[in-house]
Amino acid sequence: MMLRIAKPKVSLRILTHPIFGAPTLTRRSYSSGVKVKQMMVREALNSALDEEMTADPRVFLMGEEVGEYQGAYKVSKGLLHKYGPDRVVDTPITEAGFTGLATGAAYYGLRPVLEFMTFNFAMQAIDHLVNSAAKTHYMSGGNISVPIVFRGPNGAALGVGAQHSQCYAPWYGSVPGLKVVAPYSSEDARGLLKAAIRDPDPVVFLENELLYGESFPVSEEVLDPSFTLPIGKAKIEKEGRDVTITAFSRMVGYALKAAETLAKEDINAEIINIRSIRPLDKSSINASVRKTNRLVTVEEGFPQHGVGAEICASVVEEIFEYLDAPVERITGADVPMPYAANLERMALPQVEDIVRAAKRVCYRSIPIAAAV
Repeated sequence: MMLRIAKPKVSLRILTHPIFGAPTLTRRSYSSGVKVKQMMVREALNSALDEEMTADPRVFLMGEEVGEYQGAYKVSKGLLHKYGPDRVVDTPITEAGFTGLATGAAYYGLRPVLEFMTFNFAMQAIDHLVNSAAKTHYMSGGNISVPIVFRGPNGAALGVGAQHSQCYAPWYGSVPGLKVVAPYSSEDARGLLKAAIRDPDPVVFLENELLYGESFPVSEEVLDPSFTLPIGKAKIEKEGRDVTITAFSRMVGYALKAAETLAKEDINAEIINIRSIRPLDKSSINASVRKTNRLVTVEEGFPQHGVGAEICASVVEEIFEYLDAPVERITGADVPMPYAANLERMALPQVEDIVRAAKRVCYRSIPIAAAV
C-alpha cells in the first residue's frame, strides 16, 4: 500500500529549558557490554525509579494503587516501604485531579513521576498533558520548566475491549512541547525512564502491559546507576541489507521474529527499534533506507495519521529517490478493538503480516494491487 504524501514540509521542534538545556545523556544509543543477567521489564522500571528517587529527593511517584498495592503491575514494588507515603502517593480514581496536582508540583521544581493505570484513563486528564504540561514552558517565555513523567501501559493487552486497547503514540507524538518514548526491552525501559526523569521537559512514557513480564538480557553497563539512553535516538536491533523494518514497543519483537522467517528465504531485514516517537530519529531511519532501498513500518495503532504515516512522509519528502519499492505500512485494523479473542488477533499486526509486506517490497510475492 502506497501512502499519498502531502507536499508541505512541517518542521517539528522540541522545547528545551534555556538554563538547564538538554538533559545529560550518554551518547551511545545502546549498551555495548556483555549481557550478564536476565531482567524483566517491570524490574527494569522499578530499579530505574528506585535509583532516581534515591539520587534526587525532588522525585516522587503518584498514581492509583502505586503504594499499598505496590502498583497495578507491580512496577512500584517496595518503593512505599523504602520512601514513605510522602514520596509514593496513592491517589483516588480521579485522573484529572492528580494529573493537575502533579503538573503544578513540576512548575515549582519537583520531579513527579505520574503513573496511569492505563493510558486510556489519561484521556480524563489530557487537558493537563496537552495544555498545561506541554505548553507552559513556551507560553512562559522559557521561565517555567515542567520536569514531569507521565507513564503507564499503552496499546492493546488481551481481551480488554475497545476502550482499553488504544495506542496513544500518534496522539501525544503530534504535540509540540512533549517528548514521547516507547520502550521495548529491559535496557530500553531502564535507560529511557532514567533519562525521562532527569529531563527538564514533560515526557510521555508509553509502556506495554504484555511486556512487563518479559525478560531480556542486560549488561553490567545497563545495571550501572549512571546508565541512561538518549531520548530521540533509535536503535538498530538487527542489521540487514534488503529491507528496513521500523517498529516500537511490543511490535519490535514481532519484527525480529519476522526477520528470522525472512532470513530463511534469503531476505536480510534491518530492524529499527524507534524507541523515541517524539523527537523521531529520522536520520537513522533515512540512513537505513538509503542502504536497503525499501521500507516497512509496523505499529499497533490505527492506520490513519499514525507513526508509520509520519515515517513514510519523512522518507518520501527527504530520500524518495532511494526507494526501489512503495512503502508498506503494517498497522492495526481501522476499527474499534474487538473483544472476542479471534477477532482481536485479526485486528492487530501479526508476524506473518510483516513477512508478507517485506516480501512484497522485495518483489518476492504478488503486490496487493495486482492480486485484487
